[in-house]
Amino acid sequence: MLTGYVQIVTFTLYMADNLIPDSASEALAWGGVLGGTEVAASRLGEAVIVRLTEAILEGKLKPGDALPSEGRIAAAFGVSKPIAREALRDLAAMGVVQVAQGRISRVRAIDSAPLARFFRFAVGSTAKGIRDAVELRRMLEPQIALHAARRRNQADIDAIETILVRMEAALGDVPRWIEADLALHSQMASATHNNLVSLQMQGLEPIVREMMGRFNARGSRTPQDWRDLMDRHALVARTIIAGDEQGAARAMQAHFVAADDAIGEIYGTDAQPPDRP
Repeated sequence: MLTGYVQIVTFTLYMADNLIPDSASEALAWGGVLGGTEVAASRLGEAVIVRLTEAILEGKLKPGDALPSEGRIAAAFGVSKPIAREALRDLAAMGVVQVAQGRISRVRAIDSAPLARFFRFAVGSTAKGIRDAVELRRMLEPQIALHAARRRNQADIDAIETILVRMEAALGDVPRWIEADLALHSQMASATHNNLVSLQMQGLEPIVREMMGRFNARGSRTPQDWRDLMDRHALVARTIIAGDEQGAARAMQAHFVAADDAIGEIYGTDAQPPDRP
């Protein structure tokens, strides 16, 4: 019942801010449309978050669209302005809306910034945090490679091919290599055509960038080390391009196993997976 009611509320709020004059009589008529049913204050934030995020993901509300005022939200749900204000602040903290004092709240394009802040705080700079980040990537990325191989289209293939050329040209140049390496992993996530997977990997990117910087800046790297690194990435990419799902997953897993010794060298053995022989 709540979902259906909130759908009516969201649509009516949007129409009210764009089409209905802001007058007392119209406000009363608007209340009649909603049936006069109040939503429990404790559930207002949840209801607003659910409906707005669904509307954004479904394309009903697009980035830049104006949201109803706090007063209209409060009136529609039968709660106070402070509760409506807190709901909007929660949405702003999630990166869903942009709220500024004295200005209209607007929809933001959903991005990975809140996830990036969360991962940065959760991982920190400890060996345990780094180990957890490595382990998370080890869990995620073989499956990402598998699904990328299953779902990639010609545009994905073209993008991966272009990135491989960039990586080959960047061998030995740490800053250029890192950018190309990140681009490849991002493109693999994009090739799954799963928005949540892409957001997850984008959120992890600042941590991965730091790890790549340390990994690739080691003084012990030889030309052969760079060639082996390129070959491992190329194998993952080629199996995805070929549509070899299991081969892509195995190649990505092997890529992480090959990096274990380097991770231990940089961060200590505590940063290696606990079940590593």
